[in-house]
Amino acid sequence: MPRPDSAQLVSEFRVRRRRQARAGGSETASGLDVIHAVALGALHGPAELLPISSSGHVALVPWLLDWPYARLDPELRKAFEVALHAGTAAALVVALRDEVADAVLELDGRRGALILLSSLPPAACALLLERPIERRLGTPATIAAGLLVGSAAMLMADGAPQDRGREEAGPRDALWLGIAQATALMPGVSRNGATLVAARLRRFRREDANVLSRHVALPIILAATALKGKRLARRGLPPGAGIAFAAGVAASFASTLASTWLIRQVERDRSLLPYAAYRTALAGVVLVRAVRKNRGR
Repeated sequence: MPRPDSAQLVSEFRVRRRRQARAGGSETASGLDVIHAVALGALHGPAELLPISSSGHVALVPWLLDWPYARLDPELRKAFEVALHAGTAAALVVALRDEVADAVLELDGRRGALILLSSLPPAACALLLERPIERRLGTPATIAAGLLVGSAAMLMADGAPQDRGREEAGPRDALWLGIAQATALMPGVSRNGATLVAARLRRFRREDANVLSRHVALPIILAATALKGKRLARRGLPPGAGIAFAAGVAASFASTLASTWLIRQVERDRSLLPYAAYRTALAGVVLVRAVRKNRGR
């Protein structure tokens, strides 16, 4: 079969660019569409603040809508998710600065030990299992499974008795919260949801469970973002990806700031039932779509 000459390749490239321009496309040289990057950034903020799994939504929405993002290089998608987490983490520090300042000022040996103990399980699991989890548990079907498992755990924890305040948290509570954070490495589980479940099963009152969930999660989010950001800086971005990344980070930062009222809604709502129902419905949509795609092959 004869190879196309350079003139033919240039002509085909120009045709593709004209078609993209007519369609209003905004895809960069890396293949990451700027509009889609902004949309995912805008989604990431509220999805991170609610117990519905931000990583699961960032993976599932492009797949359900058949965006090119779902077919990008896995390393590029992972780097983009790290960038979104950076935007969200920065916004949380700004929005919760009073709470963060109080936590820092009140930090003593007991609280420091709690944060350390709650950080050990997710840190160890990330170092040992991050790559295998990314390879094997990042498919739509496994994310749907994570959503369903998380929903079942929420329903189980929702009816647990609550008679403890956050000041009563001890080493055993911290380890349970850390184990819960480690399970959130599986896409679809939700770090927020897992820590809320663990705290409620440990009999903490619902408002105190929310505070504990935030206090143990934020250091892990910041540390993971810093570590993965360092790796990304060392590896570098593909040509043309900078604009889309910057747009996604800005959207994530803005949507998180605009959505911080959701934190109080989770506390006020008390019940985790609405979030469990939503997660179950989303998992059902994903599984039905997956079955139809397999039948269509």
